Amino acid sequence: MSDLAETINLTRETAVPGLAFRHYRGEEDIPGMVDIINRSNIVDGNDWLATVEETIANYRHMVNCDPYQDMIFAEVHGEMIGYGRCWWEEQLDGARSYAHFAQLRPDWRGEGIRHAMLQFNETRLRQIAVSHPLDSVKLLTSFAGDGEIHWSELLQTEGYKPVRYAIKMVRPSLDDIPDHPLPENIEVRRGTHTEWRKIWEACREAFLDHWGEREWTDEDFYAWTEQPSFDPTLFQIGWEGAEVAGGVLNFIDKPENEAFGRLRGYTEGIFVRRPWRSQGLAKALIARSLKMLKEIGMTEAALGVDAENLSGALHLYRKMGFEESKRHTTYRKPL
Repeated sequence: MSDLAETINLTRETAVPGLAFRHYRGEEDIPGMVDIINRSNIVDGNDWLATVEETIANYRHMVNCDPYQDMIFAEVHGEMIGYGRCWWEEQLDGARSYAHFAQLRPDWRGEGIRHAMLQFNETRLRQIAVSHPLDSVKLLTSFAGDGEIHWSELLQTEGYKPVRYAIKMVRPSLDDIPDHPLPENIEVRRGTHTEWRKIWEACREAFLDHWGEREWTDEDFYAWTEQPSFDPTLFQIGWEGAEVAGGVLNFIDKPENEAFGRLRGYTEGIFVRRPWRSQGLAKALIARSLKMLKEIGMTEAALGVDAENLSGALHLYRKMGFEESKRHTTYRKPL
């Protein structure tokens, strides 16, 4: 166990025989982590699937997180039963968000183990924050879906307050897709391999005014292109000449569809750059995306949206036939 784990007395939090805590050992830990996530999702009502391939891609390109220092693993008699991770972000508004989570198998909840991991995360984040400017706003941050009652109750017990909501929306059918024409001078093409970065940069620019946004990095780009579900043949990108005006970065998660017995496509990464907003481009690209997903055999579509998005995205998606499915809460407290 690390010195940090010892200083917060993790093993004294619970009387579970054989309980021990350790740090990350490398990619050999990822299959166990994925198993914990998927077991938890069943109990917590999350209808998404973690995979080893996706998790490896994410962990190879993390920003402001050293997994060998910033993760904690819980084991009982050598069997992995939970893990936590923390990282920090400098938001574009100048505030610093010190984020963390702690996943624990449902059959081990109620023993104080998750609380011990939360304490580790907070202690580690406070160590990191010492090196950051004193005059910046510093906030501890975590997240929970509607069904993640155990985690959300623990956060609130520890003084976290809900500050923002994201909504998962589903279009349960790909029938009756509205017909929205493209604005004048806009053509749609997917973009070549050499244009992926240009598309990504356009999306980055469009998201600059979103709540809690941070600067996107090269690592974010590489993580995006290495995702197993990354498929530019599904993109709907609107161009005016050589300029990217907006796009929908559609994808299909095949392992997830197999696990849940569905045919769902994701109309995610919806963006329009400022000079092309309020011209109907988003509606046209979403409609094209829905038709494309139907043509390749999908029967439903899904996306996520900030409930307080200033561009009116929630209203737009409702008009496009999407229905609210689940809510995801951001919790915060001053560091």
